[in-house]
Amino acid sequence: MLVLVVNAGSSSLKSQLIQTEGKHVLMKCLAQKVGAPDATMTVSFAPGFQGETYGVAGLTVEECLVKLLDILATDPASPIGSLDEIDAVGNRLVAGGEYFTGATLIDDGARRHLAEVEELAPLHNPVADRCIDTVRRLLPDTPQVAVFDTAFHQTMPAKAYLYPLPMRYYDDYSIRRYGAHGTSHRYAAQQAANLLGRPLQDLGLITCHLGNGGSITAVNHGESIDTTMGFTPLEGLMMGTRSGSIDPAIITYIMRREGVPFDEMDRILNCESGVLGISGRSGDMRDVLEAAEAGDERSQLAIDMYVYRVQKAIGGFYAAMTRTDAVVMTAGIGENSAALRERIFSGLAHMGMILDKERNDVTGQIGVNRIISIDDSPIKICIVTADEEIRIARETADLVA
Repeated sequence: MLVLVVNAGSSSLKSQLIQTEGKHVLMKCLAQKVGAPDATMTVSFAPGFQGETYGVAGLTVEECLVKLLDILATDPASPIGSLDEIDAVGNRLVAGGEYFTGATLIDDGARRHLAEVEELAPLHNPVADRCIDTVRRLLPDTPQVAVFDTAFHQTMPAKAYLYPLPMRYYDDYSIRRYGAHGTSHRYAAQQAANLLGRPLQDLGLITCHLGNGGSITAVNHGESIDTTMGFTPLEGLMMGTRSGSIDPAIITYIMRREGVPFDEMDRILNCESGVLGISGRSGDMRDVLEAAEAGDERSQLAIDMYVYRVQKAIGGFYAAMTRTDAVVMTAGIGENSAALRERIFSGLAHMGMILDKERNDVTGQIGVNRIISIDDSPIKICIVTADEEIRIARETADLVA
């Protein structure tokens, strides 16, 4: 089946055209910094994937998708001659609430329910929904599937997903921990099992999806038993622009002192905090690492805080697991930043997670799944290249078929 995967972020668009029989990727697209003056979109085709980069300043994420569809239909290098050749479209959705517990075909009823859960992931779900509407308009006869990051975390026990609030808030509004990045955590866990040469069902893993957004999950016998993100993706780790977990009384304190309205406070926590808020420079860890190297103290503080919170989360899940066989690093920071991995695991060696500095080196290793701990490390440290798109394509094809 020929599946177009649409992975829409708050300021990015990742897309692949995948022939699911044989798992052949025929097209890759990455739009970055969408909404900024230097926004770009790179589209490349198999076999060589020598991409062409387009300036997309002034375009929204869904408008980037329209441009991509036009390129697919008209570029001589495109593997298809018409959009009608696309059998299905698979969409990544961050939050599905309790209504969506697995991948689902998108019809009018499902689309109405998607609108109802937008507030659970306010930076991502509304953008993804607009992309769904764009495809429904341009490819009205092509089936679409929504694949949810929250679905993998539906196996969490009540002691992990409930908050210590009056139960009526769960009964009336389904306020609970939903988690996110579930597609990535599920894929990373399976790939780590392959690296270790053992069945996933026999393993205890701590999977770390560390990118601009970040979450850590305890995966026991192939199932999520706890995760750092909560009711929304705001809870948990310090992230690029999100605060992560803070004392909730801080929010009402600031709102009272400065007269900040609800929507503005939500924007501050999601868009002005985290690494950006502390460094004062950027939410992109690459920029902050560079500034710290040049002696910027606030950037160094942001790195120290980020590393400390990741270490605490890994340590906390180590305590919650009945056994831990490996820690798995994935996504932009987890895969590509040897410097941050070294900082993180330098504080965890006493727990049996012992990094091999030579294996940790990224030189010539980008995109390679590998073990980077020393041979006799009691707990292995793995790197897995994130590939949410192939997982989304598989689930889409299975459901449509």
